[in-house]
Amino acid sequence: MTRGILIVGNETSLYSAAAAEAVKRVESFAAALVPNRFLLPDGGNIKPKLELPEGAVHLSWNPASPISARTMVLAAENRLGQINDAILVCSPPAVFKSTEAPMPEEIEFFVNDHIKGWFFLIRELIQYFRRSGSGSLSLVSPEISSGGKNAQVDLLGPPALASFRAFAQGILALSANEPFLVMGFSGSEAGAEEEFAAWLFKIIDEGAKKNSGRWNKYSKLRFF
Repeated sequence: MTRGILIVGNETSLYSAAAAEAVKRVESFAAALVPNRFLLPDGGNIKPKLELPEGAVHLSWNPASPISARTMVLAAENRLGQINDAILVCSPPAVFKSTEAPMPEEIEFFVNDHIKGWFFLIRELIQYFRRSGSGSLSLVSPEISSGGKNAQVDLLGPPALASFRAFAQGILALSANEPFLVMGFSGSEAGAEEEFAAWLFKIIDEGAKKNSGRWNKYSKLRFF
């Protein structure tokens, strides 16, 4: 049976690079994007600008809904036949605003889409892989950077990313007895997304138990 790859994440160059690596391995893969609706007062979805390669099967997902997470996982399984590898790329959008500027509904959208949504989806994927008895779950995030003394302050992005990483750390720590691999990936540098994605898939393709249950940090020296 054809290998089933599901890639979920924010609309970033890192997500795009991961998608490009996926099509080197399979004719089609399932793709879902976190909706970028923070700046829309009505909470509507912005049409994705990211151009995914041919072969990407687009799936809809409402991160705020646990039912939507379950529906999306089932849709991926139905379209692919099975899910062998799930790759979650968390790169929350930067929010450059003063502390009093974000409206309550904007904060609610952000928390739902970039914090709660990952919790719901990871829970569904763990249950799926437990039932199937195999597979890999990859939790991917860049390093948190302050950007320097004079850089603009990203008010919400770093807390959302820190939440994802803390939750991922807990999942990794509890994964020793799981019948599938759970791997964390970090260390992507700006401008090195393609190299990072190639290294990430190299580790996934190896399927080595030694890489499960821990963070795997990218470095050019390690990869090359």
